[in-house]
Amino acid sequence: MNNLIKRVFLLLIIIGLLGATFIIYANWKIESETKNYITSDPNKLPIEHVGLVLGTSKLLANGSMNPYFKYRIDAAEELYKAGKIKNIIVSGDNSRKTYNEPEDMKNELLKRGIPEIDIYMDFAGLRTLDSVIRAREIFGQHEYIIISQEFHNERAVFIARENGINAFGFNAQDVNKSIGIKTMIREKFARAKVFWDFLFSVQPKFGGEKIFVE
Repeated sequence: MNNLIKRVFLLLIIIGLLGATFIIYANWKIESETKNYITSDPNKLPIEHVGLVLGTSKLLANGSMNPYFKYRIDAAEELYKAGKIKNIIVSGDNSRKTYNEPEDMKNELLKRGIPEIDIYMDFAGLRTLDSVIRAREIFGQHEYIIISQEFHNERAVFIARENGINAFGFNAQDVNKSIGIKTMIREKFARAKVFWDFLFSVQPKFGGEKIFVE
């Protein structure tokens, strides 16, 4: 019995080490492969037809504005008014009646003076993969600028480029590390899942009619 317990324990250690190694590799691979395509300087980006804003909740649990949300809207406004993008796709979760990330993002952009005609909503951006692939499959964009925080842009741009999309990333302001610690831990595992999705050819959950971006 003792030998069996030791073997099981050893097996768990090996599995744990392999898992940790894979997570480290996934994070290194994504960072190294995307470093030349993401920036916090608009002047280093090409002029593109579309900017894709990745969704997050507008409000925190305490009812205050989510800084991730605010800074992504700030970045989208900056790019648009600098003439780097002509249209904005806001892509996020709308899976519940009382929760609508694309609508929240659109309303905030309207407050910043972005014309409604230049804003397109993707209500099925349930995951980063869905948002990135749907920008091509539904909105017909094979080249665009992704707008989110740097850590998120790295993963999104990697997914896009691995799927043949010529994507760039514009880094929104990051949040205080003490506030975003849970997000950063979750991101480490999300990057490992990127390769799992590739392995099993995971596709966006929803399709839909094509939407022409003028």
